[in-house]
Amino acid sequence: MATRTEAPAANATIAGGGEWLGRGRLVRRTYSLEDVALVPAASTRDPEDVDTSWQLGPYVFRLPFLAAAMDSVVDVGMAEAMWRLGGLAVLNLEGLQTRYPEPADALAAIAAAGQDEVVALMQRLYQAPIRDDLVVARVGAIKATGAVCAVSVTPAAAARLAPIAQQAGADMVLVQSTVITEAHRSTRGRTLSLRQLADRLGVPVLAGNCVSYEAALGLMEAGAAAVFVGVGPGAACTSRRVLGIGVPQATAICDVAAARDDHLARTGRYVPVVADGGIATGGDVVKAIACGADAVMLGSALARAVEAPGRGFHWGMATPHAALPRGTRIRVGTTGTLRQILLGPAATDDGSHNLAEALRTAMGMCGAATIREMHRVELVLAPQLGVEGKAAQFSQQVGQGRAR
Repeated sequence: MATRTEAPAANATIAGGGEWLGRGRLVRRTYSLEDVALVPAASTRDPEDVDTSWQLGPYVFRLPFLAAAMDSVVDVGMAEAMWRLGGLAVLNLEGLQTRYPEPADALAAIAAAGQDEVVALMQRLYQAPIRDDLVVARVGAIKATGAVCAVSVTPAAAARLAPIAQQAGADMVLVQSTVITEAHRSTRGRTLSLRQLADRLGVPVLAGNCVSYEAALGLMEAGAAAVFVGVGPGAACTSRRVLGIGVPQATAICDVAAARDDHLARTGRYVPVVADGGIATGGDVVKAIACGADAVMLGSALARAVEAPGRGFHWGMATPHAALPRGTRIRVGTTGTLRQILLGPAATDDGSHNLAEALRTAMGMCGAATIREMHRVELVLAPQLGVEGKAAQFSQQVGQGRAR
């Protein structure tokens, strides 16, 4: 956030955390998840006694983990697997799953493409039209497994696709774009009102992504059942370089969580906050929740699963954009099963496996019995925490020294 104001004769730190970027330009210092750390409590808990569950609309999930609405992460099989393990997967209704009856060939082609040809290939593959019958089929297939069915649409396609998915049995709809506000307006006549969409569908409507208190509060007041936080921190996202837009995730989560708490105090309605992007290890999960998130959305972390449709690769929803790609395909490899990544036992030493146990252990050390109690633990600024005393790990590329 920057404002024009009178500057002093020389640059100086300003009370309240602001700093002078230059004469007349006051800016706020912000922090990433890597800049913060949790302080253990004076009174700890047995990790087996903590409760990691959270509620989204009428549904209670054992684990605060969502699989990201990306073609490299979620298909019908992953949706079922996440549900059985206690989490939730979100299916992208504008991806390959709803453009091709058998998307395996397209997924294989993306995995096999050279780095200098993959963007053009994806742009071509994603030009195939979205088919209403495939939207119905995919939603029906997820429902047939007994899983809660969550789907994602962009604001531009929400008016068309969300009712089709809801009528096919979708339990909740995530309206998601790089940046979302309560009302998306266009001079070309396309306007999305989140409030009207929520009233029309009759199922929980989730909204993302945002990074500010004001935008989050607007979404909550419009009836969003959850708000997703994160612009640009994802492993495959290039929005920050392409657009220059974003707020480091620790600050963004804290600001949106403050909006949630103020909204609760005023209305009595609790709107969960989901941290989305830049979360790859147990430490990332824990710090995101300590900053105020009720759950985390995982992309690259789950693209590494044996069950993931990306075949060891990961790319974002905006990567195949026809005119301005804001993502890239990255190789993440296949490191274990979905169960290992979420519940263990860990087969790696870098914190990317057994995310649930990492969360339970940290909650115990911080004395938190529930997710909402984790929102009150002590945080410190500690940008060197990950490298302090770890020279051997980095030189040998083991543990914390592994490339993320």
